[in-house]
Amino acid sequence: MCLGIPGRIVAITDEARLMAMAEVSGVRREVSVACIAEGPLDRLVGEWALIHVGFAMAKIDADEAAKTLQALRDLGEAEEALEAMAAGDAALEGRG
Repeated sequence: MCLGIPGRIVAITDEARLMAMAEVSGVRREVSVACIAEGPLDRLVGEWALIHVGFAMAKIDADEAAKTLQALRDLGEAEEALEAMAAGDAALEGRG
């Protein structure tokens, strides 16, 4: 199953490569914003997006993000996805 999780873009990390830092329920991860980039990238900071396998796939509003996160928590899938993200980050950093 493919799962997009709402995340908030908190910073632009590499403008030339269209990369940004997204925060998903307290977990930060660098993602590509190529799919949602329109105009200056700094306009994306503070925006919500659906994040899937390292890509911000679509912009969403804060209300939709909150509802989706709650639904995922209710289903127990958000925790699994966040654990997978943390494990992936740990492996990349050589901790896992």
